[in-house]
Amino acid sequence: MTDDWPNPAPRAGSDPDLVPAGTPIDLDNCAREPIHIPGSIQPRGVLAVLREPALEVLHVSSNVHELLGCTVESVLGRHLSALIGSEQADRIQQAASTFSDLRQRNPIECVIDVAGQPRPFDVILHRDPGRILLVELEIAYGERPFSFPNTYQAVRGSVEELNRAATLTELYDTAARAVRDLTGFDRVMVYRYDAQYNGEVVAEAKREDLNSFLGLHYPASDIPAQARALYEKNWIRLISDVDYTPTPVVPNIDPASGTPLDLTYATLRSVSPIHLEYLRNMGVHASMSISLLRHGRLWGLIACHHYAGPHLPPFGTRAAAEFLGSTLSLRLVDRFEGDLLEKRLAAQALLVKLTAATLDDRESLSAALLGAPDLLDLVPADGVVVDIQGDRRQRGSVPPPEIVAAVTAWARDAGEEIASSECLPEELPALGLDPQSAAGALALNLPDGQFVVWFRREVLRSVDWGGDPHNKAIAVNEGDEVRLSPRKSFDRWREIVHQRSEPWALSETSSAEALRRQLVESLYRRTRGALRLAETLQRSLLPESIPTLATWQLSAHYEPAAGDNVGGDWYDAFELRDGRLIVLIGDVAGHGITAAGTMAQLRNALRAQLFAGAAPADALTQLNDFCLHMLRTAFATVIAARVDLDSGLVETACAGHLIPYLKEPGAVVSAPIRLSPPIGVRGVTYEPSAFTLAPGHELVFYSDGLVERRGEVIDDGLDRLAETLGGLGEASASRIWTAMAPGDTEDDVTIIILRRPVN
Repeated sequence: MTDDWPNPAPRAGSDPDLVPAGTPIDLDNCAREPIHIPGSIQPRGVLAVLREPALEVLHVSSNVHELLGCTVESVLGRHLSALIGSEQADRIQQAASTFSDLRQRNPIECVIDVAGQPRPFDVILHRDPGRILLVELEIAYGERPFSFPNTYQAVRGSVEELNRAATLTELYDTAARAVRDLTGFDRVMVYRYDAQYNGEVVAEAKREDLNSFLGLHYPASDIPAQARALYEKNWIRLISDVDYTPTPVVPNIDPASGTPLDLTYATLRSVSPIHLEYLRNMGVHASMSISLLRHGRLWGLIACHHYAGPHLPPFGTRAAAEFLGSTLSLRLVDRFEGDLLEKRLAAQALLVKLTAATLDDRESLSAALLGAPDLLDLVPADGVVVDIQGDRRQRGSVPPPEIVAAVTAWARDAGEEIASSECLPEELPALGLDPQSAAGALALNLPDGQFVVWFRREVLRSVDWGGDPHNKAIAVNEGDEVRLSPRKSFDRWREIVHQRSEPWALSETSSAEALRRQLVESLYRRTRGALRLAETLQRSLLPESIPTLATWQLSAHYEPAAGDNVGGDWYDAFELRDGRLIVLIGDVAGHGITAAGTMAQLRNALRAQLFAGAAPADALTQLNDFCLHMLRTAFATVIAARVDLDSGLVETACAGHLIPYLKEPGAVVSAPIRLSPPIGVRGVTYEPSAFTLAPGHELVFYSDGLVERRGEVIDDGLDRLAETLGGLGEASASRIWTAMAPGDTEDDVTIIILRRPVN
């Protein structure tokens, strides 16, 4: 058990796949029995269903003659007075019309004339939506100890003892003793659920001669989902005699709706025959259960068993026991939320320190998270791995890298911000995980495949079950005379739980969620800073101006990518000392600060070589050698052109870049330039090309951002550019961008146009 409150994902019995009403119930379908519409009641009282405000009897139990001396036919469709007499009917009508919350008026003590003899009854009222009133007349045996208004006085000492309890164990024990003293059952247990609705007996008050159930566990299948759903609505249930014969309700089907009568809130509601058989084979003759709730969700039960024979505590006694159960629920919530608050405050203090450490941009986030305090202080585990912004670090005992990779891939595939498991061997059976290396994991999924993951080793635990929880077949293998029992007996059956770590407590997953939010904010802040730096660097490398030529026309346009996605485009244009013009355009693979830094080095190296007199092809060869030696992971495309402005001769070389367009009067064609591999490839020879740019012709250089679009091949973009150039006449680089711009661009765009005018 963890120290956190169970928080099952689905609501108990929210939409069970129930079998149709009237289906014979056996061991195979009992978990789908529609127990809220049994069609019958326990015979210790009479049930009547009335339509308000006329108090017309719509349904009545068939034992009405035995207990009240009248027939079903004489009361159906008649006023309530036909059932209990005018005086008592007036009392019921006054209570029903005066109070909206009828539970506060229960029971109404009545004396009904039965065959000339006055007999005491406790009348219990419940109003359903649709102005339907349930009236239950329960025979009052013996002295009524107290009524609802003074219930608190009956349990005041026990409530005070509950309030003084310092630990959960004291709370449980006090509640069990108080309910037994109040109700007289032979055994009273406090039964707690875990997150999967497996139960554990955490307290017990019993007759001395009975064997103990304390510490035993029972699987969720022992109390089906539809039963748990009823416990959340009707907080107390009594079976005063497990050998009772169910009394049918007439009619069972509601004539107005055509549906079976819903007895969810009836205290007399008949229970599953399978459950009765189960109790009988335990030697139990009477039982009662009281719901323990947290915020309306079922947390556990106070379960009462009686072995000496039938047992019928008066309604007032049961109401007092229910009050104790509600008080225990409130104290449990208070205790739990107090403990949780302490843990949250401690975790918050650690988070503040970790967050402060991440604000120092001089230190990597991974290093900050593994400083003092570190992630193992925030979420206790055997080890933790952090992989953020390319910096992977670990602390403590973690599995091999291939296991870490598999676990992080599993966490990403979960599609959630946080993924956790206390049994990784079940999640990843193909890996053959060593549970002493990794039995449990808690992973934070961060943007761009980054992560934080904690690992826990196997923790062997022994669980004492009330019979083998995995062997339901034992119930039908005990012989014909015993068809169903709690797995043969309530003797202990000990199971050693393997391949599981300590569960990840709610306080731990909450801390992890808070940490993830902080890390995402830190990553955003740091990434924004890096992008601003990259953008500043890139813009500093673009020429502030390009040469203004006497007779030729030269224009350039640069457009950054949308969303601050700094790319690797660059261009350059300058005149050599001999009057020739150099035009460059390039694109470094990647984005961000790394691409901008690589671009700076390539741009400066190429500029120096061309200024020193190297021909374009030779300059690209030297640039490639520089890249392979100094920037081994770099990859770029480049076009270098040297233009004689007197003759129009263009000497050029292309390293993997898109071939420029040559625009002639009436035609747009690819320039006659040989294509060589990009920069960053070994063993490459860069082919020189030369052609003459005639008067009236222009050369259009561009980067791939101008022509690439998501979802289409690049040839479509090239054709679109050629068509645009053909329709623009004489155009500047900016006009081409305006004509081609798709809106937001995923990559940066560079355009250079060199035009030789007609003399």
